[in-house]
Amino acid sequence: MSFRIRGQNASSGMGVADHSKETFLELKRKKVYRYVIFKIDEAKKEVIVEKTGSPAESYDDFAAALPEDDCRYALYDFDFVTSENCQKSKIFFIAWSPAVSRIRAKMLYATSKDRFRRELDGIHYEIQATDPTEMDLEVLRDRAR
Repeated sequence: MSFRIRGQNASSGMGVADHSKETFLELKRKKVYRYVIFKIDEAKKEVIVEKTGSPAESYDDFAAALPEDDCRYALYDFDFVTSENCQKSKIFFIAWSPAVSRIRAKMLYATSKDRFRRELDGIHYEIQATDPTEMDLEVLRDRAR
């Protein structure tokens, strides 16, 4: 028995909108955003920006902005102070795939993640989360140390 996979999406993932790349660079270089949430636009067959958070927004604001029942990609610019009292910043890539989301959405996001992630040069850490406890602020602190 053989299966034929059609279209680029099945093997290489969705395309990445130019605006998504530009928004990432603004977060990385200019610190314009605290976080960026991306979603897959199936009609356009690309990853687009769904929401951005200002630098004044908290981690709780970010976590609340993620849908409870659908997958997303997210970037979070985590600021912290090291044990040597140095101010640091690390960018986290979060693949949000809640357990209650549709199987089709989980598969779509899983197959598109690597291609999207490769477009974003300068991410320090990656987290795969299926519920909020897997991407809690403490998890980020532990990874950043």
